[in-house]
Amino acid sequence: MLLKTLIAVVFLAMVTSLAAGVGFLLRDDSRSRRLLISLKIRVALAALLIALLFYGFYFGNLAAA
Repeated sequence: MLLKTLIAVVFLAMVTSLAAGVGFLLRDDSRSRRLLISLKIRVALAALLIALLFYGFYFGNLAAA
């Protein structure tokens, strides 16, 4: 159950980072680096999410129905 909760939290963090990136894209000037930082965070969260999913399927915590 902890793994599923962690997966949900990471997914919600990715969506939040995506929304923040859209806001930075619309508001900031061209010299701002906040959009790039948001993208880096989103890529790291995506890698973490994939690793958690692989872990869950490999050890049987997430059943492929």
